Amino acid sequence: MPDRVLPADLSRVRTYPLKERTHKVGVAQFAARVEGAGTLGTFLDGLPRLLGAQTLRDLADAVVTAREAGRPVVLAMGAHVIKVGLGPVVVQLMEEGTVTALALNGAGAIHDWEVAAVGATSEDVPAVLHHGRFGMATETGEALNGAATEAAARGMGFGETLGRRIVEADLPHRGVSVLARAFELSIPVTVHVALGSDIVHQHPSADGAAIGAATFMDFRRLVTVVSQLSGGVWINCGSAVQLPETFLKALSVR
Repeated sequence: MPDRVLPADLSRVRTYPLKERTHKVGVAQFAARVEGAGTLGTFLDGLPRLLGAQTLRDLADAVVTAREAGRPVVLAMGAHVIKVGLGPVVVQLMEEGTVTALALNGAGAIHDWEVAAVGATSEDVPAVLHHGRFGMATETGEALNGAATEAAARGMGFGETLGRRIVEADLPHRGVSVLARAFELSIPVTVHVALGSDIVHQHPSADGAAIGAATFMDFRRLVTVVSQLSGGVWINCGSAVQLPETFLKALSVR
């Protein structure tokens, strides 16, 4: 039989007074009480000066400093920023001159187009997957793949082309489309696609060469944006892999 494991003898463990310990958190960093009649600014000022709340404060300060100095603020967004309804906030940030460039992944562009076209997006995947209907909406595939084909043929970027097409088609909800508003404001907007990862890539209208050319043109445009980023701010929101990796490659170009 294996030896029996005996409990450790803790009688000789040495402790020390609490006052001698270094503390990472103190009451001076705690949140302020929330008052019902308070403003949003008061609420934000009252957030704890810890972890994510402090990161948010630092980000806000960095954005203000950059814009006061005339430096760019680039917002890189994954699809969830659009699908949870934050498009109008991004549009406002562009209109106010806070955000000066946008970078989306392919899914973000899909959600943005669907919102502009029908005022809704984000299908119920479990309900349709076993029927072979996931991602098979005809109009979405035709719109995204059509924009890629046109962009490739004209040597244009994917994001700019899709935004222009939303505006020219006068889609009913174009006012909350970040792609459309970026085009109207002449703000650089790029779309960075991983081939085979988006629902429109399984459509008959998909042309891998055209999608690749369109998104590669946007990568080259992003390199130019990043090359001018000194003193500015890059905000990554809602993309764990695609856009951070794209940023690193763009940053590496000299």
